[in-house]
Amino acid sequence: MSDTKKLRPKERDAIIKSLRSGVVPRIGLQHVQVGRALEVKSLLQDIDTVADGGSSFRMVIGEYGSGKTFFMNLVRTVALEKKLVTVHADMTPERRLYSSTGQTQSLYRELVRNLATRAKAEGGALPSVVEKFISTAIQESKTNGLQPSEVIHSRLQSLTELVGGYDFADVINAYWEGHDSGDEAAKGNAIRWLRGEFTTKTDARAALGVRTFVDDASMYDHLKILSQFVRLAGYGGLLVCIDEMVNLYKISNSVSRKNNYEQLLRILNDCLQANCEGLAFLMGGTPDFLLDTRRGLFSYEALQSRLALNTFASGHYVDMSGPVINLANLTPEDMYVLLERLRHVFASGSEEAYALPDDALTKFLEHCNNTIGQDYFRTPRNTIKAFLDLLAILEQNPGASWQELLHTVCIAKDNGGAESIEDTSGDDELTTFRI
Repeated sequence: MSDTKKLRPKERDAIIKSLRSGVVPRIGLQHVQVGRALEVKSLLQDIDTVADGGSSFRMVIGEYGSGKTFFMNLVRTVALEKKLVTVHADMTPERRLYSSTGQTQSLYRELVRNLATRAKAEGGALPSVVEKFISTAIQESKTNGLQPSEVIHSRLQSLTELVGGYDFADVINAYWEGHDSGDEAAKGNAIRWLRGEFTTKTDARAALGVRTFVDDASMYDHLKILSQFVRLAGYGGLLVCIDEMVNLYKISNSVSRKNNYEQLLRILNDCLQANCEGLAFLMGGTPDFLLDTRRGLFSYEALQSRLALNTFASGHYVDMSGPVINLANLTPEDMYVLLERLRHVFASGSEEAYALPDDALTKFLEHCNNTIGQDYFRTPRNTIKAFLDLLAILEQNPGASWQELLHTVCIAKDNGGAESIEDTSGDDELTTFRI
């Protein structure tokens, strides 16, 4: 348990509360990570590639409750440690890769709202990144005997070659002018623009003198600009994490769904052809979202050809070099190690405070296997929640017997929180369906 010894109370509480609620903790993931060494190693190589100025695209595929979100958050944590900037969001019916009614702009806003650096891992780090760019420019100006404005203009020149880059550079210049003159309103307008909060050209021009803003059509182009900018600010690159991609699969309007898939194809092509510098995409979805030939990604021929799995990767053979990573199931052995780690975390890292002996872990897993079969380790979310619930009862009721409580533990199969989704954004017929 050497990797779980250092446990702060903040981390302990965050881990326990999140996992008992069925969601992934924002911090402390290293304390409960088990298995999937090959997948982690492969994504580490991607992070190194991005930090070296390359690009990457990965689709993480796994069943509901199999640990996709946990895995993606772990990769985000590692990326922050490697001095990358990360943005992340969940796809929802109100957020899409392509739209004409503000849903793509909404996705961009959520991504940038969650922009994180190593120093501000909780998100909201956009002003800090801009300030760091300004600070490094001021330092460079002192070293070279130049005016800060000259250095800033020179460093931003490369951005003007990108689509939308000219106005982006003007907005950063406006932030610098506000910084230099102490005009907080000017700085605030610049940050609002960078966050995608302007909705009309008139407002953008009145506030900053620019004629464009981040809208549905320019969202991806601005992510490419942002990846260049964070590198100019001294970071390694930008990692974009989008989970719950299954919400694109749920779009009932076939035209709208196809448009979203076409935008996904554009992103994939750019990353595979190295048309974007220092930019990586990590997206999470279910097998149906990928493989369904009627409405999944494989229904779009161009995506199917690029995302097709290696036919030689079967049985004992694996291939982690392609754009799709099929998240391997945890094994029963992994689950045992996971329960050990959860017990350790619950006890705040003190072995003397363990509420359960080792044989209780084995008995608990046997009970889970008898209740829901192999789902207990293939989709372990409910198993984890039940185990932590058991520990909570034992902690608050010192006289309780784990042997007696074990027979009352109820484990349900994870259905992924299925719900009906109605698409109200397209012109085709509207339908509701259940995943």
